[in-house]
Order: sequence, then C-alpha cells, then structure tokens
Amino acid sequence: MDDDNGEGVAIANLIGTDGRSVVGWVYSWTTGAHAVMWDVHGPQPVSKIQPDISDEQKQEIDFDALMRIGRDEGG
Repeated sequence: MDDDNGEGVAIANLIGTDGRSVVGWVYSWTTGAHAVMWDVHGPQPVSKIQPDISDEQKQEIDFDALMRIGRDEGG
C-alpha cells in the first residue's frame, strides 16, 4: 500500500500469542483512521503491538478485542 496514493501505511506489527510471530499489521490511512490487516491465516489472538502505538490508536482498533480472538468461542 502506498501513502502517496491515499492508501494505508503499516505502522506496527501485531504479534501473536507466541510472542514472536507477526499475525497482522496496524495501518494508518491518510484520513487519520487506523485499521488492522491480517496475514493469510486470518484473525488470530494478539499479545502485543510492535512498535507500541498510542492508547487512542489501540482503542480505535479495539486492541482488547484483538487479544480475546478465539477465547470467547465455544461457550
């Protein structure tokens, strides 16, 4: 994606529960919005974001929900 053409730019990696694997990315758009893009395996639980982003950005992408993916199923 290319910020020069009004597209998003990856600003951080979403790290899986193993603490090492990149399972997705946080993108920043020229509109100021933030979004998540997953790797080819789709949504997975996230343990942290590297580099860290602001609390406001975490709230916008609902980081708390990203950490709970798959844990609320089956009940």
